[in-house]
Parts: sequence; C-alpha cells; structure tokens
Amino acid sequence: QVQLVESGGGLVQAGGSLRLSCAASGRTFMNYAMGWFRQAPGNEREFVAAIRGSGDSTYYADSVKGRFTISRGDARNTVYLQMNSLTSEDTAIYYCAAARSGSGLSLGDSYNYWGQGTQVTVSS
Repeated sequence: QVQLVESGGGLVQAGGSLRLSCAASGRTFMNYAMGWFRQAPGNEREFVAAIRGSGDSTYYADSVKGRFTISRGDARNTVYLQMNSLTSEDTAIYYCAAARSGSGLSLGDSYNYWGQGTQVTVSS
C-alpha cells in the first residue's frame, strides 16, 4: 500500500522556521518527482515546491522563492521542505505528493499519490 506521511508541522511565530518531512512507502519513489502543496482555509490548493526524481532540479512558487528549500533524502523516498522567514500567509495545511511524470509539476493533477497533510500555523 502506497503511503505518503507528512510530519514536522506545528505552531511557529512569524519570522521562524519549520522543516517538513514526507516519508514515502509502499513502492520505490526514487524516480518520482515529489512536490509540496498547501491549502489555507477558504483558499484553493496551491503549489509550493517540487523536486525531480534525480534531485537535480527544483521548482518554487514565487511566494516562497528564497525562503523555502525542497530536498530529497539519500534514499530518495523522503522529501523535505525547509521553511524560513515564515509569515502568517504561510499558514495552511501542507501536503506532500508524488508524480510519475516529470512534467507539469506545479499542477496538482500531475501527481499520482498524496499524503494526508500537516498543519502549519504561523502566529503574527
């Protein structure tokens, strides 16, 4: 059974940092692109960041560029999202996702598997 399990969310003050983790199991995800999306209350789900299976290419939403960093673990079945300089606008549920295809990584429909999400709350 394929599972993506996020962890690392929580409550942090504005200007602080959090590191989210996503552990993938049930199959090998070495060749899958991995992405992070988020959804704030009343808003649509939005793309945050993505990384190719090889780990050599990363992509970011403009709103997080320069503050967030996506990376993969050595086994490539784990993906991280380091979030710095957090603001209240980053408050959302963050979802990890895996995509067989390496194209259209900013689009949710490109992903085949999703985690349950982890809450990130930034207090101002």
